[in-house]
Amino acid sequence: MNTPADFSPHLQTLLNGTSPLPHLGVIQAQGEDAANFLHNQLSNDVLLLPVGQSRLAAFCSAKGRMQASFILVKTAPDTVLLVLSLDLLAQTLKRLSMFVLRAKVKISDITSQCQLRGLLGASVQALAGDAAPWQTLAQDGVYTVSLYPAVLGASEIPRALWIAPSGHALPAGADVPAQVWQWAEVMSGVTLVSQPVFEAFVPQMLNYESVGGVNFKKGCYPGQEVVARSQFRGTLKRRTALVHSLVALTAGQDVFTPTDPDQACATVVLSAARADGQGFDALVSGTTESMQSGWRVGGADGAALDLLPLPYPLLADI
Repeated sequence: MNTPADFSPHLQTLLNGTSPLPHLGVIQAQGEDAANFLHNQLSNDVLLLPVGQSRLAAFCSAKGRMQASFILVKTAPDTVLLVLSLDLLAQTLKRLSMFVLRAKVKISDITSQCQLRGLLGASVQALAGDAAPWQTLAQDGVYTVSLYPAVLGASEIPRALWIAPSGHALPAGADVPAQVWQWAEVMSGVTLVSQPVFEAFVPQMLNYESVGGVNFKKGCYPGQEVVARSQFRGTLKRRTALVHSLVALTAGQDVFTPTDPDQACATVVLSAARADGQGFDALVSGTTESMQSGWRVGGADGAALDLLPLPYPLLADI
């Protein structure tokens, strides 16, 4: 079986260019209360987010379960864009709108007014240089958000989200298939919530506190008490891991361990075929205890999943 250390230079060269992102949509919050409204709803600080900059954030239920997650971009003092999984857009828009009440903010779907592209490798460096994750280049209404890189052994492949008005000229670079972008997302260890895992996790179960998606010093938001308690009382028992599989996996699929064959111990969050055809890589969220016992799909006697190193360190419980 190939592991990240076996990634060839040829495979790394495939991760250069731009990719369509048809699975993502854009919600706009606009009005003088837009930043304050979102600050009170999401897991990250929106009030102190500078204009032209970005952050990762979760939108949780009262029980702390993620109903959506976003890449936020503050495009003006009164305007914030929320990039999210398209299959959650309609229900997220409806739920956010329920909380508007008297706030001076309008929440709308502007997906059709935007172009979204994923940038990889040289296409990122040409626009954003060596920017750290969530740093953003804003120029003439176009935003290039630096993301966590795809890590292939000792190599890091830069990734970025490019947001522009419809009709704007696309950034330079070779066309990268959407499935290759998805694989690069898996190898970054950071992903957005999608419909198959709706309300399946608190943010730390997707390692969000370790990748800039949770601010523990901001004020209250739905689920904040659950999220904070999980962190400060050292009760985090589920984490997201990177795995390799010889069989295809799907988001929302149950994962088992031979030591407890009757109960699922983990869930597939995102999976993609490796660009060289050598199996599949995936992000799986499960109990830390079961990781050490071995994960299998299709039942406790199913195909084994091999743990790979995460591309970033996990923050310790506080």
